[in-house]
Amino acid sequence: MSATFRHSRHAMATTFEIIISQADVDEAYAAQTANAAFEEIARLEDELSRFRASSDIYRLGQLQAGESFRVGMAAWDCLSLAKAVHAETTGAFDITIGPLMELFVTATGEPRHVNASVLEEARQIIGSHRFDLDEAEMTVTVHASRMIFDLGALGKGYALDQAADVLAMHGIQNAVLNAGDSTVLALGKPADKDAWNLTLSHGAKQLQLRDRAVSGSGFAVQGAHIMNPRLFQPVPVKNRRTYALAPTAALSDALSTAFMVMDAAEITALCERLGQVEALEIHEE
Repeated sequence: MSATFRHSRHAMATTFEIIISQADVDEAYAAQTANAAFEEIARLEDELSRFRASSDIYRLGQLQAGESFRVGMAAWDCLSLAKAVHAETTGAFDITIGPLMELFVTATGEPRHVNASVLEEARQIIGSHRFDLDEAEMTVTVHASRMIFDLGALGKGYALDQAADVLAMHGIQNAVLNAGDSTVLALGKPADKDAWNLTLSHGAKQLQLRDRAVSGSGFAVQGAHIMNPRLFQPVPVKNRRTYALAPTAALSDALSTAFMVMDAAEITALCERLGQVEALEIHEE
C-alpha cells in the first residue's frame, strides 16, 4: 500500500503543490524529488518573469522596433506555444496585452475609464503579429518598441510540465502537480483508483483526471482582469468559470484564458479540430 506525500512551495505569485502517491516511494525520497521539482519551477520563474531584470522576457520588453534577442529554451517554448494558440484561437489569446491591464485596471484591481487616444497609443505595441520567431537562431524580433510580454496565462502551466519531467527523471509516475488551483496536472493514478479525483469550483464539479491537465479561468478572485485582445477591452464580468482540459498544462492554461473570450461555437470547433482538448463551463453563485 502506498502512502501519499504532500509538499508545497511559493513561486510565480502562487502556491505550487506536489502530491506523490507511489508504492516504491518513501517520505524522504518524496521530499527530495519534490524539492528538485520546486527548484526547477524557481529556475523557470527567473527565466520567464517579466518583472525580473535578468529574465529573457524582461529583456524582450526592452527592445526597440526592429531589434532581435536570442532567448533560452524555456522562453522559446512558451513564446512558440503562445504564437500557436494565438493563431488557433483567431487572436483570442495574446501574451502582449499587458498594456491593456495597466490601462483598464488600477493597482488595487478596480476598473477605470480609458481615454480613446491613450488606448490607441497602447494598441500600437499590442499584438502577437508584432513579434517574429526564428527557430534556427532561437531569436525573437520585435516590430514595436518596448512591448510587454507577459506569460502569466501559460507560464505556470509550463512550469508544471517541466516539473513533471523532473519527477519522471526521478522515477515518479503517479503524482498531482497543482499551481494555485488554477492549473492541475495529473500523472498516472493513485493506488487502488483509476484516476485522480479533482473538485472544481468549490465542489460544483467532480472530475477524474489521468495523464492530463485542467486549467480554469474566471472572475471570482481578481475581478475584471481578463482582456479581450480582439476588442482591446476587458471581458465583461460574469458569474462563470471556464475550464480547458489538454495533454499538457501549458496548453490547458492558455486555452482556459482564450475560452473566456471565444464564443461557444468557436470553442466547440477548436476542440474538434485539435482533439484531446475539452472545454467545461461552470456557472458560479
